[in-house]
Amino acid sequence: MKITPKNPVEIEKMRKAGHVAALTLDYITPFVKAGVSTLELNDKLEAFMRKNGGIPATIGYRGYPKASCISVNQVVCHGIPSAEEVLAEGDILNIDVTAIVEGFHGDTSRMFGVGQVSPAAQTLMQVTYNAMMAGIATLKSGSFLHEIGTAIESVVAPHGYGIVREYCGHGLGRKFHEDPQVLHYANTDFSSTRLRAGTTLTVEPMINMGTWRTHLESDGWRVVTADNKLSAQYEHTVLVTEQGAELLTASPAGYTCWPYTGQR
Repeated sequence: MKITPKNPVEIEKMRKAGHVAALTLDYITPFVKAGVSTLELNDKLEAFMRKNGGIPATIGYRGYPKASCISVNQVVCHGIPSAEEVLAEGDILNIDVTAIVEGFHGDTSRMFGVGQVSPAAQTLMQVTYNAMMAGIATLKSGSFLHEIGTAIESVVAPHGYGIVREYCGHGLGRKFHEDPQVLHYANTDFSSTRLRAGTTLTVEPMINMGTWRTHLESDGWRVVTADNKLSAQYEHTVLVTEQGAELLTASPAGYTCWPYTGQR
């Protein structure tokens, strides 16, 4: 594994990319409501991202066709926006966007609820957000990579939820995916790997209400829970600093965990 910290010029470009990605999720927030298709959301956020200087990194990435991944209810990740997929009251969904600005990537996702969601779904989303932030809190120059997963599992385990293992966080910069791999469960992989200031990576736990196991659908993209129970995910791109972690995809509107002001 080769982890290459970014220099000050590259870090500033990462900040710009992260800002555009976060702005895009802020923008789409009030449009997430019953009766709206996931394709309509995708088209709106793509137009906004481009207007604000970002290129959607997902379009054409390994053949992926859209500007976002929108994963509803039991879909864990990589949900392809569709005109036939129309949001209904009580749905929960993850919207995942990656903006390229000046050749660098900003990658982020948030959960949304449609109208009144069940208390169980609300708890799942809150725990997932808390777990992501616990993982991020371990980061600083000299911290161990595996501490992220240990912190996340400590938040998730008491609720009996499953932490997805087949998909993980990652480094990013000029490339969409680069070292290191960021595992979101307690593990001894890369146990000697320390992080240095200037490293940029994503922390993006996928938490299932039931089993951690998943199934890949026939389209080759959509990943669903093996037991058809709900799944949630939050994601930030972060910069490791001497003091801790800087959220490069922090919401300019101040949105953290759903519900967000202006959406309901």
